[in-house]
Amino acid sequence: MKIDASLFSNARLKCLLFVVVHKLDETLMERLWGLTEMFPETMRTAAEVSAHCSVSLIKKFYSFSRSALWVGTTSFMILVLPVVFETERLQLEQQQLQQQRQILLGPNTGMSGGMPGMMPPAPGKM
Repeated sequence: MKIDASLFSNARLKCLLFVVVHKLDETLMERLWGLTEMFPETMRTAAEVSAHCSVSLIKKFYSFSRSALWVGTTSFMILVLPVVFETERLQLEQQQLQQQRQILLGPNTGMSGGMPGMMPPAPGKM
């Protein structure tokens, strides 16, 4: 790829063009390591300690969230699901009793009958 550098009058553009056209001899890690020399040793160590603490905090938070999720889901399964299943079973039994009553006594008694043990509807409201 040949590009005529005389077309660019600005020195920065020529330098940028040179870097783009010619491949760099150093890797990204080498470049970043070279940039660390710009900062004082105290700033580099502070950044290193800060990064280490951040990673450690993220790991601890992840571990805690996994444990909390485990405790929450198992507690839900042990405490709430049996109640849900029992409620569903009772509703199914009530529905079956209502269907049996409808079959034995006719289609209108299933609707107006009410539950066993409850008072019958008022005579004027049927």
